[in-house]
Amino acid sequence: MAEPTPRPRVLVTQRVPQPALDLLHTFAEVDLNPDPDRIWSKEEVIARLPGHDALYCLLTNPIDATVMDAAPGLKIIANMAVGFNNIDVAAATSRGIPVTNTPGVLTDTTADFAWALLLAAGRRVAEADRFTRAGKFHGWGPMMLMGGDIAGKTLGVVGFGRIGRAVAERAQGFHMRVLYFDSYRADAETERQLNATSVDLDTLLAESDFVTLHVNYTPETHHLIDAPQLAKMKPTAYLINTARGAVIHESALVAALRDGQIAGAGLDVYEDEPVIDPGLLALENAVLAPHIASASVETRTAMALTAAENVQAVFAGRRPPNIVNPEVWPDR
Repeated sequence: MAEPTPRPRVLVTQRVPQPALDLLHTFAEVDLNPDPDRIWSKEEVIARLPGHDALYCLLTNPIDATVMDAAPGLKIIANMAVGFNNIDVAAATSRGIPVTNTPGVLTDTTADFAWALLLAAGRRVAEADRFTRAGKFHGWGPMMLMGGDIAGKTLGVVGFGRIGRAVAERAQGFHMRVLYFDSYRADAETERQLNATSVDLDTLLAESDFVTLHVNYTPETHHLIDAPQLAKMKPTAYLINTARGAVIHESALVAALRDGQIAGAGLDVYEDEPVIDPGLLALENAVLAPHIASASVETRTAMALTAAENVQAVFAGRRPPNIVNPEVWPDR
């Protein structure tokens, strides 16, 4: 009698929503980081990875060639994130390892949160909360904590993909003019529906009252917003970032906020995350969140399940639906 085929082994680097783990358990042996709040170092991942067939990781895990070489039989690297700049995709491709991500499922949630930051920054909500909790509120005053209006203003969207367009869609409820900058122009019907006009980056920065970033992090977008770009913005303008931290040169932003070059910022991501520039922490006109744009129960569960489904597909002999290096999976 033939021996049963051993189940694949999957290493999960951090605890994820239970439905994804339940799915993985239906077809694989799952080894899980037991501490839900602790992020393994790269060295710890390397130490635990040998003997595993799949790596289920998060954007907090740097996955380079040395990690991949710890498990020569690795069949997939499934990232529970839309972005995958934490993974050396070229190294994975040269080893024939599919890399997958979780696009689409977090579009609305991230767009909602970009708006939460925009409103909080523009109307000084976080600052007002601190003011009230500190016992400084002694009655209404006509000059107290005045922010900027949102309705009728100009919104500049840098990166007009799924999330950028969802942010622009929400701007219609505020009767905003929308400018966008992207390497690919949207079709005329999309522009009409979203009241959006394609412009160059300098024009967008100069004319927008709120600038929101939705680009992928690549060598070309590293420090896309630096001191020269910040200098082009209005002194009454606000900068919102739910993309990747290093799209902004953080020290330049600190200087612009400190010197009143722009009015404020709402940030969910940071250049050296989780380290945050102390200058940002000291500023009242910066609203700071701990990378939670996709942190709703529904969306994080959908992301986790999508990553698990990518793993499941590989071991069922199917092309994973969200492969980012399709050249490693020709028609089989």
